[in-house]
Amino acid sequence: METEKLVIVDDLEKQAWEILDKSIIYYQGRPVGTRTSCEQIKQGLEHDHCFIRDFVPSALLFLIKGKYDIVRNFLEETLKLQPKKNQLDAYIPGQGLIPASFKVVSDNGQEYLEADFGEHAIARVTPVDSCLWWIVILHAYVKATKDISFALQPQFQQGIMLIMEICLATRFDMYPTLLVPDGACMIYRRMGIYGYPLEIQALFYAALRCARKLLICAGDNKIVIGIDNRLPLLRDHIRRHYWIDIKRLNAIYRFKGEEYGQSAVNQFNIYPDSIRYANLAIWLPKHGGYLAGNVGPSQLDTRFFALGNMMAILASLTSEQQSQAIMNLIEEQWDDLVGEMPMKICFPAVEKEEYRIFTGCDPRNIPWSYHNGGSWPVLLWFLIAAAQKTGRTDVSQRAWDIAQERLSQNQWPEYYDGIRGLLVGKKARRYQIWTISGFLLAKELIRNPSHLALISFAQLDLENASQSCEL
Repeated sequence: METEKLVIVDDLEKQAWEILDKSIIYYQGRPVGTRTSCEQIKQGLEHDHCFIRDFVPSALLFLIKGKYDIVRNFLEETLKLQPKKNQLDAYIPGQGLIPASFKVVSDNGQEYLEADFGEHAIARVTPVDSCLWWIVILHAYVKATKDISFALQPQFQQGIMLIMEICLATRFDMYPTLLVPDGACMIYRRMGIYGYPLEIQALFYAALRCARKLLICAGDNKIVIGIDNRLPLLRDHIRRHYWIDIKRLNAIYRFKGEEYGQSAVNQFNIYPDSIRYANLAIWLPKHGGYLAGNVGPSQLDTRFFALGNMMAILASLTSEQQSQAIMNLIEEQWDDLVGEMPMKICFPAVEKEEYRIFTGCDPRNIPWSYHNGGSWPVLLWFLIAAAQKTGRTDVSQRAWDIAQERLSQNQWPEYYDGIRGLLVGKKARRYQIWTISGFLLAKELIRNPSHLALISFAQLDLENASQSCEL
């Protein structure tokens, strides 16, 4: 039986690689990315685009397999699409932005890349995560190839600097976190995450650490100095204000409102009555915890957002104790957070009046579907990576066993619906490429956890920050 099982798994892997190879986009004869889906393309759905966030698992997988050219070409071509001048025009992409996606266009025998900075997105939101993921991919490429000279090229140094200038710019707030609108990340529709969503903060922290490794370490480099200043502030802010466990919940429960000055304990003026204590106190295990979905003025979003929590573990944004507590929570509340398909993009779903307010009655984000509590197979690799980093190999294997049994049978769908993730998403695309590449990447991480070095960071040593120039 064991031999038969291994053959089936190998056949499944072969099938996944064949689909992934078919998804590769070529520009002027060179591979530059992967399309969103290999399902039959429908006009207006951008199946023929390469999305920066979607390409991440494919890029990591190609690097692991030594297929460096496609990642190198991707980085070079997307960098050319980055606006280099500051246009004071509300309808022109700002300086330093990396597009949400691009596609190859043929016109009279000539090929060119057409970038989308959010013009075609739901509600026309420019993504924040594209810039951050681009730096993470560049760092992974340099780690895999050991070719630091690639990132030290003037155009790449300028590209990193322009992104960092956006992230570190003076803004109308006084937090170390990034203020972003709804729809600026993986959850690209209205879902009540306006402000300082965890996903962006975790990616921001990872991108800062990558940029610090890649930028030329000149002593008077204001961007490098800004990164060194921001990293500890962002880390401590997230660990303190976003963390939720039983001890923290008890403290919040007794918060006093309307406190002023530096000595205020309730610094964000969180009103305890806005939190459903009874349900949350029962749900939280004794030795478990997680990072809240969003923290801001009078706001503590206690939903569990998977990508933000997993990325926080990988980037060491959480402490080692907090990372273990997150994994404890996932194990204790497996049915809620993983169910029958790893894993929920967020939990719980917003329902009834909250659904109407949070989503604007979005028919696609009905409760327990799509971004509102749907299950996304691409999150499998994040879960397994976080489990491998924290030494929880039992969690890795359990998640893997669930995914490999269903994904191919269901034609590699984009997402699943339902409280347990039993239903293929009502509007899910089939043969979704980041579902397939995420599956293959998860398997590589199980085979060889050393591949985590491409996407994972150790705890930040502030006393030796100058050493961060070295890869």
